[in-house]
Amino acid sequence: MMPYNTHTVTTLDAALGERHKICGTREPLTAFPKALTSNYFLEQIGLIVCHRGTFSFLINGRRYNATEGQTVFLTSGKTFCVEEQSDNLLISFLFYDASEIRKILGDTIIPMKMYALMAPAHCDIVATGEEEELCHFITLLSRYTFPNPQQEKRSNGMSYEERERISLLLALTYRMCSIFSRAHEELDKASNRKMEIFVRLIELVDQYYNTERGVAFYADKLCLSPKYLSTTVKSVCGNTVQEVIFMAITRRCIFLMRNTNKTIQQIADEMHFPNISSFGTFFKKQTGMSPRHYRKPNKL
Repeated sequence: MMPYNTHTVTTLDAALGERHKICGTREPLTAFPKALTSNYFLEQIGLIVCHRGTFSFLINGRRYNATEGQTVFLTSGKTFCVEEQSDNLLISFLFYDASEIRKILGDTIIPMKMYALMAPAHCDIVATGEEEELCHFITLLSRYTFPNPQQEKRSNGMSYEERERISLLLALTYRMCSIFSRAHEELDKASNRKMEIFVRLIELVDQYYNTERGVAFYADKLCLSPKYLSTTVKSVCGNTVQEVIFMAITRRCIFLMRNTNKTIQQIADEMHFPNISSFGTFFKKQTGMSPRHYRKPNKL
């Protein structure tokens, strides 16, 4: 398999910078695009298959290493940065927005369990034995990295191509959940109880994050002490309860900036920040960019 030419790498780099809903490699790359070698805020679910060589990366400042035959699974709401890559590197990757899948599944226990399975820590690095199958998905979905102008003009419902894209994303997500389910099938009852608490917390955060941002509120809803809830959630997903709440707030802010004409002030008001300054400080801390700087390339 031959690596991308320079022109294609540049185009892919632009797609990442423009936050396309799907960004994938049609063929393996010999180096990461520049967008991923500086702090890149992940709005998507991601997987990176390492065919050859090694690379190291940071997730929220924590260092990880991946080598030949391993797949890196990434969850949204975190900052990703490739730190080092070997000269003989060969990788394939796919980042995709799972919001359309969630629309199909609805706000039920199914997507919550899927999220829980796919977020056991800041990231997972696994030799799945299914790297070739995962790369088939990456190749099929990479055709949607660059939107078809003719396709974008359609307004009379979903086309067959759009339905195909969503079906492929759903199939890939189920495959990833199957991989994680097998990897964690030996969890004991105590671990399963922790997972149940985490899933229930995610449901509550989705319901109340816009008005309730304190750990005590969610602990009370779950009939747990704040300390026990914090310890449990940290052991399951690697994040604190407060970080889980902040990620939900950040995702909503990003959605409003990308999909509405609301001003930064209006978004700050809707998200119940005391003023635009506190909103800007919060957003920059979470994403590494100010709201205005983040919105500029995505201006409607």
